[in-house]
Amino acid sequence: MHGFGLVRAANAVSYLRGFVLSGIATVLVTRACLAQAGYPKVGSGNLHIAHALWGGLLMAAGVVIAVAFLGRSARIWATVVGGVGFGLFIDEIGKLVNKTGYFYRPAAGLIYLTFAALVLLTQWTGGRTLLSPRERTVNAASVALAGITSGLTPQERRAAVRLIEEVDGEAQAALLHLLTAAPDRRPAAPRPVRAAVARARTAAGRLVAHRAVLRVAVYYLVARGTLTLAGVIADEFITTRAGEQETGAVAAVVCCAVVSTVLGVYGLARLRRDRMAAFRVFNAAVLLDILAGQFFKFTINQFAALSGLAIDLLVAWIIATEFRRLKPGSPDREPATDRGSPARG
Repeated sequence: MHGFGLVRAANAVSYLRGFVLSGIATVLVTRACLAQAGYPKVGSGNLHIAHALWGGLLMAAGVVIAVAFLGRSARIWATVVGGVGFGLFIDEIGKLVNKTGYFYRPAAGLIYLTFAALVLLTQWTGGRTLLSPRERTVNAASVALAGITSGLTPQERRAAVRLIEEVDGEAQAALLHLLTAAPDRRPAAPRPVRAAVARARTAAGRLVAHRAVLRVAVYYLVARGTLTLAGVIADEFITTRAGEQETGAVAAVVCCAVVSTVLGVYGLARLRRDRMAAFRVFNAAVLLDILAGQFFKFTINQFAALSGLAIDLLVAWIIATEFRRLKPGSPDREPATDRGSPARG
């Protein structure tokens, strides 16, 4: 990106996640509020003030905050305000791509696909952690400047110093002096909600490692395709309103279910011989449904597909956690002979 004068931010992932989560929360809250209010018209006569307009204004406000102000607080506000604005904007995608308007049936799938792409972008950005010396210097300078206005915690100061450990010259000396001169900022005391989340995360990590949980996740993954096919046969995924049947989406759901089931069965067959290879296959099966199958399920079921997505995300987290544990070099790795298969007691 040097040709465009752009420098990657070392902490970009946290802000991107905040943007995505703000957008997702806005879409869900907006849909829930509109459903409760009966989808009212805002305006009179021929006027209708669509909430995409407010979304555009909030996205512009986020850009203005990012451009006009410096420091950590400005980035946080720009992230949240921009995310809320994007959520309001993308919620009305049905009006932008079809004459049907807000209730265009594939709109829910398009919204899901948009946020799925943003999540993938965030993950890809998080994987590109190797920064050039120039980028490390610029990031350390950004931390130092933020520290002048709001102070630095000991952890932030040490992290910034590590960024420029291998940088020689006057820039390193100047930045070290600036980082030292920045006032101290005490780490934020753990709030009740944050402490509760930390405890829940620890408990969840222990739960995921339990054989019974792994067993349920793996068997659900294998059986899910069959359940989906049964749902299609029972007309669960096809709307009964005339002219609104999404036969193409139904066919795509069936194809994804078949492929996912085949991958699940194949992974189960390899589980005793090569546990890591089996969980790699399981991971591919659940990602196939999340990235492709769920798009078509949202197209058919609209936002009622959220419950199925929640279960898929939980299973994906369990499978991914076990897969990371099995990777060579993982501190939690255990001999395969000790853990056995999820089917063992």
